[in-house]
Amino acid sequence: MFNIDHPLKLPFLREVAIVMMTCILFCLSCTVKRTATPTPLVRLNKIEPPILKKHAEKMDVAAEFKKVFEASHLTFTYPEQIDSFYKRNEFQPVLVSRFMPDNQLRTLEDYLGNANVHGIDPEVFSVSRIKKLLDNYNDKDSRRKEWEVYQDAMELELVIADAMIKYSNALQFGITDPARVYINYSSPTLRPDSMSIIQVFEVRNIKTYLDSIQPKDKQYLALQKALKSEKESDSIYRTLMVNLERLRWKNKPTADKYVLVNIPEFMLSVIDSGKVVLRMKVCVGEKEVNKETPQLSSMIYSVQVNPVWNIPQSIASNEIITYAKRNRYYFANNDINVYRNGKLVGDPEAIDWQSEETGSYSFKQQPGEQNPLGRIKFLFNNESSVYLHDTPTQSPFKQSIRAVSHGCVRVEQPLNLAYALFGKGPKFDQIKKAMANGYPRAKYIGLPLQVPVCITYYTAWADKKGVVHFYKDIYGLDDVLYKQVSFPFSQLY
Repeated sequence: MFNIDHPLKLPFLREVAIVMMTCILFCLSCTVKRTATPTPLVRLNKIEPPILKKHAEKMDVAAEFKKVFEASHLTFTYPEQIDSFYKRNEFQPVLVSRFMPDNQLRTLEDYLGNANVHGIDPEVFSVSRIKKLLDNYNDKDSRRKEWEVYQDAMELELVIADAMIKYSNALQFGITDPARVYINYSSPTLRPDSMSIIQVFEVRNIKTYLDSIQPKDKQYLALQKALKSEKESDSIYRTLMVNLERLRWKNKPTADKYVLVNIPEFMLSVIDSGKVVLRMKVCVGEKEVNKETPQLSSMIYSVQVNPVWNIPQSIASNEIITYAKRNRYYFANNDINVYRNGKLVGDPEAIDWQSEETGSYSFKQQPGEQNPLGRIKFLFNNESSVYLHDTPTQSPFKQSIRAVSHGCVRVEQPLNLAYALFGKGPKFDQIKKAMANGYPRAKYIGLPLQVPVCITYYTAWADKKGVVHFYKDIYGLDDVLYKQVSFPFSQLY
């Protein structure tokens, strides 16, 4: 397309003309007169080989570029951010002119084409479209009209911008928003903001940048390795795929010490400085409306030794009052105080629960051996009013599937958990003594330093040797997530 032998008097102009063999569109763009505007985010190099000036005179490149953008506007995941960037740069193309001479766009194509190593369909990033546009652009024997080449280059610029943003955000934040995927989810989760979206326009070396955003977490790398070797089972592939997505979410504790509960594994771990210092079995909520244990993150701030159980209204209505209808001494036998409109009822046996309107009643079970919270509960703020707690019933810990609670998490070794949180000292001694007291009284003991707790849902998890273990999807959340990550990227936000 270029005549390299065109007479150029200065050597540096000859070099510029050679560069422009792969940058036709951007030669034109530099002839557009710039107005006095604030310094743009990206400084563009002016390239003005005389051979193309005659074409520039016939064409308003910025205007044509804007037309291509507006035609593609609705197909982009982040049209506002892309539009804002190019407006600030007077609709001058950036990425193709920067990366085409070094063949970096083929590197980008390779990375996008291998997105399946992350459990992501490469077509989420329009890789086929990018390949076709790159092939067309680099086809030296093509007899297409010059304007068709320009138009392809304009479209390539925008498709690359959109794909780089999506790939960057996918690896750093995940391709879904878990708060939109799950109803019972309340873990604070970082999502892409404007700065993270436009950072791709600052990239100078594609390979260096894409390597830098590859997740480095050991769990992620172990699941990636398992995904790569999985060739037989679609169900295992899908399980690895959705758990890689969960690992990309920015919802992980950053403190040195934290408590991690994995619902499908029915296990609790205390992690300190990257090492598991305590592991124990737990029981979680049944798969039933209002009984599933939620995914959440919070801070354990206190324990209540010999706790009082404020019986939730749903349990009171569905269970407690039913027992009272069968046995009027049920409340006395189980150390349950009855309150009407907040006032203690002195003689609950006199209440006819068969005919009484129960909505004005509330119930509190006092500390003791029959209290389902056992000898201690671990408190943290959350919207679902759940907590970690002891239990007088130990038999469920012998079961492999331990989804038996009303939503709270029952812990197998509560005293060991208290020691892991408080450490050696007078507060732990106080807890130990109070739990052993034959005449228990409820007592709050605050943690000197709050400890994060993260209740998660992973159906694939690697042990310290990198061996991946799989767990039953007890709440059916893998299927919910798989449907979301299988959709085109643009439909997920």
